[in-house]
Amino acid sequence: MIQRRNFLKGLGIVVATAIAGTPALLNAAEEKAKAPKGPNEFSYDMAIAAITSGKAIETSDKIDLVVPEIAENGAVVPVKVTVNHPMEESNYIKAIHILAKENNNVRCADVMLTPMSGKAYFATRIKLGKTQDVVALVETSTGNFIMTAKSVKVTIGGCG
Repeated sequence: MIQRRNFLKGLGIVVATAIAGTPALLNAAEEKAKAPKGPNEFSYDMAIAAITSGKAIETSDKIDLVVPEIAENGAVVPVKVTVNHPMEESNYIKAIHILAKENNNVRCADVMLTPMSGKAYFATRIKLGKTQDVVALVETSTGNFIMTAKSVKVTIGGCG
């Protein structure tokens, strides 16, 4: 049988622990709010830095990015990327990254290629939450990065 004195002692310990832990819980909640909400949710700048490791990026007309000017439905926006670049053993396109600047999940697709691929080409459909730029970021086997971007006007958002 619990005596009133032991109950009040236990209650005091619980209250003291809750009060002492509150600032730590508030700080943890603030840090969680600042952190990305998923493994792929980053800002555009964070995604670029993660892909390029801080290397310079050049805008290039060697990349043919095909996206619609107006997307009726942002849930299924077609994207085609062709890179006019040799696919030789020592000089080829290593990766094509598709990014949507304003989406919660900026990185839409990452495609890794080999010289055996024959052609640096990729096509898919992506989701766009609102009107924004779609970016094709291309990495060469020599470690250089080139990119191009096009704006897509979205009439019905596809991300929620």
